[in-house]
Amino acid sequence: MSKKILYTLEYPVRSSPTILFEFLSSGSALQEWFADVVDDRGPVYTFSWNGSEEKAEVLEKIENKLIRFRWVNGPKDEYFEFKIDKSEITNNTILVITDFAEKKDIKDQTQLWEYQVKELLHRIGS
Repeated sequence: MSKKILYTLEYPVRSSPTILFEFLSSGSALQEWFADVVDDRGPVYTFSWNGSEEKAEVLEKIENKLIRFRWVNGPKDEYFEFKIDKSEITNNTILVITDFAEKKDIKDQTQLWEYQVKELLHRIGS
């Protein structure tokens, strides 16, 4: 099995960091674009897709800035993260997604994230 590598994706978002962070960290908002059902009670979120369930623990959470998750059944040194940045040039809000994938899967994973982010942008009206 090959080791997964870290990659990042950036998306401009026409939204305030406060509204965007709500969609990245709240179970009810995450289930509008990320998973079918999200239970966010406690430090472990339960994500469900088509009857399949995955649990992720919150490793770090900085209000209106960042939320980092680690899949409970995944490697200890891998995570996925949503970070909210500001462009110094345009002052626009930027969503930075960090994730891990095997090199051969990065293209497919990127396409999946692009689909998810498109749904997110639609939900927040961006």
